[in-house]
Amino acid sequence: MKRFALIACALSMSTPAGAAQWSVDYAKSQLGFTVVWAKEPFSAAFTGWKADIDFDPADLAHARADVSIDPASEKSDEPDFDEGLRGALGFDVKKFPAARFAATRFTHKSGDDYVAEGTLTIRGIERPVTLPFTLTIKGGEAHMVGKAVILRTDFGVGGGPWAKPDPVAHEVTVTVDLLAHRTQ
Repeated sequence: MKRFALIACALSMSTPAGAAQWSVDYAKSQLGFTVVWAKEPFSAAFTGWKADIDFDPADLAHARADVSIDPASEKSDEPDFDEGLRGALGFDVKKFPAARFAATRFTHKSGDDYVAEGTLTIRGIERPVTLPFTLTIKGGEAHMVGKAVILRTDFGVGGGPWAKPDPVAHEVTVTVDLLAHRTQ
């Protein structure tokens, strides 16, 4: 009987009672990035990604988001650039078939403004990232829009002839526009 009580206690601690779980509507959501390339903005999106989100504005202490990204799914209007980005000097998708953002701390700033803090992993390199975002929740639907600026060189993206900030800037703006539905 004691064993059952310990298991029940452990299970109840793994999922907070107030956690709100969300299911992303991938058809209406986008995860991408923009970087200045040859003095012009270059934008791309990832078509393969999944997000596991527990978020309740009234219980930020238990909020979390775990986003897995398939870097090989990167697509832009420039297929030649895409091929290079997936190659050894870019995301190196053969060696590193997954990227990940794990947000474990959320802060409410004011109104609809929040900040997520977590770890971004690209090419096996982990770096802390802060993602400011706005969030509107109406009924069981949430809309989140955020941007974070990272340095591609911090993750080993763009080595060799691409290591310098010209023609490709070091700063990359990661963009998220996410629509989700409450599942719990």
